Amino acid sequence: MAKTGFQVEVLTPEGEVFNDEVVMVSTRTTVGSIGILAKHQPLLAMLEPTELRLYKSENDVVSFVQGEGFLQVQPDSRVLVLVDEVFESGQVDTAEVRQKLERAQGEAESAEEGSAAQREARRRVRRYEAFLKIAEGGGH
Repeated sequence: MAKTGFQVEVLTPEGEVFNDEVVMVSTRTTVGSIGILAKHQPLLAMLEPTELRLYKSENDVVSFVQGEGFLQVQPDSRVLVLVDEVFESGQVDTAEVRQKLERAQGEAESAEEGSAAQREARRRVRRYEAFLKIAEGGGH
């Protein structure tokens, strides 16, 4: 049985990254992994850094590495993914991500305990750790 398609748009501050029909969206929110199919209930969720999988069909999957953001499922089944950063899974520069991770780890260690700077640095550490895991085949 064929699955019903629905429109998905992935946007970053730089612009549109993806806009096409899919049969399923798979990602991770702050409360856990989620799969979205057509006719899903309206939803607004915060996204964690992870792999974003957009299933055009069972065998045709577009995969991205996503940063933090928001997922909105609209009443007409359209899905909007708003993320601060996104890369095609095969396009992650692991050497650059490792450098960013090391910088963020250093900033987290040197920041005042409990400060906003420390929280921001730890958020970046989680992001870059997730990016490396996905780039090295760990998925979500």
